[in-house]
Amino acid sequence: MKNLPPLNYIRSFEASARHLSFTRAAEELGMTQAAVSGHVRALEQYIGRPLFHRAPRSLSLTEVAASYLPTLRQALAQIDVATGQILTVPHRQEVTLACPASLATNWLPPRLRAFGQAHPEVEVTVLATIWSETSDQIADLRITPRHESQPLLGHSLGAEELVMVAAPDCLTGPRAIKAPADIRHWGLIHVLGRQEHWQAFARHHGLADLPLSEGLKTDSSNVALEMAIAGLGCAITLASLAEVHLKRGLLVAPFPEPIASGWGYDLHSGEVGPTRASEKLRAFLLAGLHA
Repeated sequence: MKNLPPLNYIRSFEASARHLSFTRAAEELGMTQAAVSGHVRALEQYIGRPLFHRAPRSLSLTEVAASYLPTLRQALAQIDVATGQILTVPHRQEVTLACPASLATNWLPPRLRAFGQAHPEVEVTVLATIWSETSDQIADLRITPRHESQPLLGHSLGAEELVMVAAPDCLTGPRAIKAPADIRHWGLIHVLGRQEHWQAFARHHGLADLPLSEGLKTDSSNVALEMAIAGLGCAITLASLAEVHLKRGLLVAPFPEPIASGWGYDLHSGEVGPTRASEKLRAFLLAGLHA
């Protein structure tokens, strides 16, 4: 590789040899005649041999040039082919998204499926975080839970509503849930740290005697939903987390009246500066809010 002359010298020589004219070579390459002629002279100095016989109005190849030219043309053709292959193959792009584990399990997958169909050139890596805990790993984008009392981070994915869910069997039989007060027959499933959700449900439906301290407890919204699917009681969670289970018919929401949760999710930049891939994913997720 140490003996390679500059590529622009080679291009100027090849075009001049093909046209046997510096002027026509310059027109093809978009250069001045003086620049092309200068490149050829520089190449001749580089290899230490003349490449053209120069007459007042014509050029002809020297023996050295005639033997040199076929190999150069083959090399230039290979460069053109290699460059064309790169330009025609879609560039793989990568984006890393840090997202609460519960949201990544329930809300995110169908949206990633739609994103992948729209942008197959982008590879997404999802880093699951625990509620408001941030990952030590570096991410391009982050989805972070935020209470309404806290400042906005980037773009809001919308305010979250609460939904009370139960297994479909809870709507039939002698203990069927027909009114909000009936959920006490099945018991409450609590998510530790989110006891205010059941308090909001009780206030909304005027249930002063709802046993808010009794029932199964877990520190995971996903576990609470699985418990509800198993018929172990009623759970209350953010609507986005129950969305996939409701669509699949694994859970039902007997009381669809919206109850404000005070919480939402924000989509914002991570530790890496914006990239084409991260901007595509950001725009796609935000556009879905208005679809």
